[in-house]
Amino acid sequence: QVQLVESGGGLVQAGGSLRLSCAASGRGFSRYSMGWFRQAPGKEREFVAASTWTSTDYADSVKGRFTLSRDYAKNTLSLQMNSLKPEDTAVYYCAATIRASPRNYDHDYDYWGQGTQVTVSS
Repeated sequence: QVQLVESGGGLVQAGGSLRLSCAASGRGFSRYSMGWFRQAPGKEREFVAASTWTSTDYADSVKGRFTLSRDYAKNTLSLQMNSLKPEDTAVYYCAATIRASPRNYDHDYDYWGQGTQVTVSS
């Protein structure tokens, strides 16, 4: 069983930066694929970035602006978000799955954090 707790959301002006963190607890964290998803008001939850054994993937909308990092010793997954845009405004969720190569869909992930709000003002 994996438990996930996000932190680091907030309000920032367009062009600014935020760093989200996800603290994982439970056994075998290092074996899990981890990712970030987001959900804006009135929209479906969408993939942002993921870390698996073989790759780190990003949604096209965040490539070059967001950077994913994982600390296996501290059981954390971080998302550095730079050059933020108003369209990045959403609740951001940390997710985990035992699947080695999950697709970039939320239903491939089994464990979810409670979410953290990111608001980017124009």
